[in-house]
Amino acid sequence: MTMTIDPKSFGRVGVLFGGRSSEREVSIMSGTGVLNALKGRGVDAHAFDPGAQSIAELEAARFDRVFIALHGRFGEDGTIQGVLETLRIPYTGSGVQASAIAIDKLTTKKIWLAEELPTPAWRVAHAHTDWMQLVAELGDQLIVKPAREGSTIGITKVIGHDRNELALAFEAAVRYDDCVIVEELIRGRELTCAILGEGATARALPLIEIRAPAENYDYEAKYFSDETQYLCPAPLDDLLAEELQDLCVRAYNALGARGWGRVDLMLHQDARGDRPYLLELNTSPGMTGHSLVPMAAKAIGVSYEDLVLEILSSARLEVPA
Repeated sequence: MTMTIDPKSFGRVGVLFGGRSSEREVSIMSGTGVLNALKGRGVDAHAFDPGAQSIAELEAARFDRVFIALHGRFGEDGTIQGVLETLRIPYTGSGVQASAIAIDKLTTKKIWLAEELPTPAWRVAHAHTDWMQLVAELGDQLIVKPAREGSTIGITKVIGHDRNELALAFEAAVRYDDCVIVEELIRGRELTCAILGEGATARALPLIEIRAPAENYDYEAKYFSDETQYLCPAPLDDLLAEELQDLCVRAYNALGARGWGRVDLMLHQDARGDRPYLLELNTSPGMTGHSLVPMAAKAIGVSYEDLVLEILSSARLEVPA
């Protein structure tokens, strides 16, 4: 699809990137790509870094709309969205509530469970948790993660229990968030699904299968490694792929997401067949050279530049004037 919108109709556009989260480095890469794409298409686009510039400067910039290329806390958690609602500046992506929900893996899982959508079993961990009781409940292969971080930051895969591994993983995660989740480790195929739009008009892009070295899709593998393989479209039976895309759209809509996003999931195979497990929803996904949303768009003939324009065209306020 090629966008035919007059680039001047967007007015003065701010591209928000950088920020103050642990994902600042990735956000700078994403935002630089978005900014260059918009400028290349003739949009009056300007960089703005909320990590180095104030709210007063944001208001003084008099942007007609902004593209949020921030990741993690203060950018993907409803914080900047609330500021933009107050300043009455339309923005890309999900609103305040959906952003706050999606970044919180615990709340996300509770909503998905209430909607009868599949997600791995979990427990909330504390310093006084009985780790062996937790193993008895969830199994001996586990993932320990901070509830409100992204880019696999603070996550540990635990498959042994003879050296206090769970307690050490908890200490690694709690450095980033005082809420820590221990989740059953799902073995299988790692998939992701980019989604554009909202509600009844939300549509899934082709699924991508991720094959990381040693099945470890960590920060390095996501953004810098050339060894990670991405299969797009994922080599799946057409009917299964359609079912998974539908599941991801349902998961996206269950959280009230809009604009764009990316749902991550695992596909486990056992005697009962293929069983998907939803992991998380990213409401401001990466837009770097290794990023998955542009890759999925390219698979259906949508260039990076056209993707950015489509997302920008969806910018709006959650609460109308």
